[in-house]
Amino acid sequence: MDRTSDDRDRRWPSFSAASAAGLLASARWRGCLAVLAGALPALAFPAPSLWWFAYVALVPWILLARSARTGRRAALDGWLGGLGFMVAVHHWLLPSLHVFTLVIAALLGLLWAPWGWLVRRLLGGMPSAGRTAAALVVLPSGWLMVELVRSWEGLGGPWGLLGSSQWQVGPALRLASVGGVWLVSALIVALNTAVAALVVAQAARPPGTSRTAARTLPATAGLVAVAAVTTSAWAWAPRPEAAGGMRVAVVQPGVIDGVGGADKRLAREEELTRGLAGRDLDLVVWGESSVGYDLAERPDVARRIAALSREVGADILVNVDARRSDEPGIFKSSVLVGPQGPTGDRYDKMRLVPFGEYVPARELLGWATSVGKAAGEDRMRGERPVVMDVGNGLKVGPLVCFESAFPDMSRHLTREGAQLLLAQSSTSSFQSSWAPEQHASLAALRAAETGRPMVHATLTGVSAVYGPDGERVGAPLGTSASATATYDIPLAKGVTPYVRLGDWPVHAALAVLAVLCAAQGVRSVRGPAKGRFRRPAPEPHGPRARTAHGSPAHHGR
Repeated sequence: MDRTSDDRDRRWPSFSAASAAGLLASARWRGCLAVLAGALPALAFPAPSLWWFAYVALVPWILLARSARTGRRAALDGWLGGLGFMVAVHHWLLPSLHVFTLVIAALLGLLWAPWGWLVRRLLGGMPSAGRTAAALVVLPSGWLMVELVRSWEGLGGPWGLLGSSQWQVGPALRLASVGGVWLVSALIVALNTAVAALVVAQAARPPGTSRTAARTLPATAGLVAVAAVTTSAWAWAPRPEAAGGMRVAVVQPGVIDGVGGADKRLAREEELTRGLAGRDLDLVVWGESSVGYDLAERPDVARRIAALSREVGADILVNVDARRSDEPGIFKSSVLVGPQGPTGDRYDKMRLVPFGEYVPARELLGWATSVGKAAGEDRMRGERPVVMDVGNGLKVGPLVCFESAFPDMSRHLTREGAQLLLAQSSTSSFQSSWAPEQHASLAALRAAETGRPMVHATLTGVSAVYGPDGERVGAPLGTSASATATYDIPLAKGVTPYVRLGDWPVHAALAVLAVLCAAQGVRSVRGPAKGRFRRPAPEPHGPRARTAHGSPAHHGR
């Protein structure tokens, strides 16, 4: 072996190590970019409330995933982006769950791995007009599947659905009345997909060529379609019909900590409620865990609240967080108290907060109680929703805490005859975070979906009220307030398309994905063929460079 060859062989290992290190560093940077890209949509939610940013927030994530060299890398981009999204939207949980927040986010982030793969499959390389058109339908459908799966109570519930970022946008609220928050999410993803496709088409060819025009046509049509759907919903969707009104007062005692907190809170709630006398109220609402005693076990507390009801001339809806005397375990219950005491109307919370109110698979995950502020004892579940009669023919449907995030629960209460939706919440553990504003904003979506006004009453803020069209009624009570607020709430009758038809956008998304899978199955049986779903064509590269030791035609020469 000559010396030149020997020297070349000695240099080759160091070259390989350097290349591997460079690839590893590149992969790390790409992973960081994926996490950051996935976190961007969180800025559209409260507290920043940059609602308009949601229309382009997914574009960097889409462009990153479609540029992946392989489908596996695109799936990884989807997973890491999902991780970033979940951490950003739920970052306020870190003080309570600590590192467990990251573990949960990493597990839920896996739901976006197939979505990342789909992004590359449809928009990777030089996407044809057909693949671009398919992306405008398939990618929103894939996103809805992610939102549907993670909306399961055991996975944390539907907190941070993309459509809920539009809680203060009138046209989006009108869309919610047609297809719920799901329709809003789907159209936002379609809009982001169209923008990303336009960016890809413009970057692929010099502007002005016919092929560029052909590729931009589906994306442009997608933008027009989203605008057309939104305009149609605004113009033609049935609006709530006025049906009188009711006067409701919210009592927010504020942050009360330390020894004897339950007694101090009750005393402050009594003091604030007395100030409501003479206001001609139909109902007074206290927040979640406003009473720390079972009223059957403590008749003295029940008598005190009944005396308040007589004084203000209205029933009081309290929330009892205590061990019951007639049932084993601790329940969180909305209890209606009238002038003569508890009326018998009681709703026991059905959907509990994972780790906050129970620990899933406690035998395996019970250690979480030593890491963060996980529940030391599991709360018990209620069995059914309840519609309560508060007098004068008025019926209300109570929800507790994060149950206001579930569209199906408020829809069910509306179908059962509730004229006013109520959410009793606390959020006292997250006062200095985005959580109070995020939680209060959900009531706007539920009101718009159902055509029924909704009251969001908390212990420590933000307390807010929204009318039948989702628009805010009166001024909210912020997290610094220890006060009451009285609201004249317009009532409505009629049925929105969402209440009538349910989660039809989710069903449509399932159908789209089923058709896609069937088409792919048929193609795999028939063998490779030209079609709009074929593998992404590689982007153009320059001719291979000749080297001193080889050529494109004769390797090694």
